[in-house]
Amino acid sequence: MDSVARLARDERADFAAFLRTLSPEHWDAPTLCSEWTVRQVVAHVVDYDAQRFLDLAGQAVRGGLRLNRMNALGVARNPGRTPEELIARFEDHLEPRGLTSAFGGRVALLDGILHHQDIRRPLGFPREVPPERLRHALAFARYAPPIKARKRARGLRLVATDVGWSAGSGPEVRGAGEALLLSIAGRAAAFDELSGPGAAVLASRVDGRPATG
Repeated sequence: MDSVARLARDERADFAAFLRTLSPEHWDAPTLCSEWTVRQVVAHVVDYDAQRFLDLAGQAVRGGLRLNRMNALGVARNPGRTPEELIARFEDHLEPRGLTSAFGGRVALLDGILHHQDIRRPLGFPREVPPERLRHALAFARYAPPIKARKRARGLRLVATDVGWSAGSGPEVRGAGEALLLSIAGRAAAFDELSGPGAAVLASRVDGRPATG
C-alpha cells in the first residue's frame, strides 16, 4: 500500500474508532454538512467504496450530474441502517477502493478528514489531525473539483501555521491546517480561526452551505 493510501486507511480507522464512542443521541445530531445528521454523513462516507462504475453512472444520471443530488440519493438509499451496521461497514472498508482509491487514495484521505471534522466540531470533540495527513489533504483539496476549493482559494496565499505547508500567491490567509482545510472546502465554522489580509476574501467566497461531498 503506498503512503497516501496508508494515510487514508489510518484516517478511516481513527474515524471508525471515534464513531464507536458516540451515544445514540449523537447519531441524530447536526453536522457541518448543513442538511445531514451524523448518521447521514457516515452513510455517505461508507457507501461510495462498494459502488461499481455502473452504479455510480446511474446515480449520476438520476442526480442530474449534480454532486449534491447524487450524494443525497446515496444517503437516502438505506435510511434505516443502525449505527452498528454503519460502523461495521466502515470497518470492513478501511482500505480505499473504487472511487475513493482514485489519485492514490487521496480522495479517501480528503473525504475522511473533512467528514470526520464535519461530525467532531459540532459535537464539541476536537482533535489534532496528524500533520502528514493534513499536508496531503490540503495539497489535493486545491485541485479536487467536488470540493471547489480552487475557486475559493484563487489569488490567495494559504499558510498552514502548524504543519509547515503553504501554497498560492496573493493576500495571505494564515491558520492551523485543519481550519484552513475546512475553510477552503466551504465550511464557515473555522473562519474565525484564520487571520491575514486574505481571510476576509476567503470568507466572502463561501455561502455558508458546504457541498455535501
